[in-house]
Amino acid sequence: MQEFIPLISEVGFPIVVTLYLLYRIEVKLDNVVQSIQNLPDRMKERG
Repeated sequence: MQEFIPLISEVGFPIVVTLYLLYRIEVKLDNVVQSIQNLPDRMKERG
C-alpha cells in the first residue's frame, strides 16, 4: 500500500483508483479463464 502514496501525489487519486481496479479485474478474469480451460477435463471426470 505504501507504493501507492507517491503515485497519488503524482498522477491523482482517480487514476490510481482506476489502475487498482483494473488490476483486480485482471486477476479475476485470469481465474475465470483458468476455470473455463479446466472445464473439459472436469466434465470428463464426471462422465
